[in-house]
Amino acid sequence: MLVTETLRTLRRDEMIDITRQVQSHVQAAGIRSGEVLVYCPHTTAGLTIQENADPDVKHDILLRLDEVYPWEHPRYRHAEGNTAAHLKALTTGTSQLVPIEDGRLSLGRWQGIYFCEFDGPRSREYRIRITGDR
Repeated sequence: MLVTETLRTLRRDEMIDITRQVQSHVQAAGIRSGEVLVYCPHTTAGLTIQENADPDVKHDILLRLDEVYPWEHPRYRHAEGNTAAHLKALTTGTSQLVPIEDGRLSLGRWQGIYFCEFDGPRSREYRIRITGDR
């Protein structure tokens, strides 16, 4: 089963918790044991699993990514001007694979799945593939 979700990002850099949406698709599919692959088909956005209890974690991650990959750099050559977004997406990656146990995402206590926007605001999508046993 493959599902495409869309979202609208509001800022150049943000992390959007999509855990509930992914879990709702797992429940709708009726999968009790298996795995879910969440995939981002963009080169300036990514996916990560991170702490979802303290919002300051998202702030700190985005702050540090900006320090490591500044938006402007005198040696960047990419004509579109969003090299920093490509580098941030490279760092987070394009997919996350999460086990399903007893019909629930088998995430750690403080973990959530985040769509990471690095070149917004934009209309984005991500894909969810659920496999397993009912």
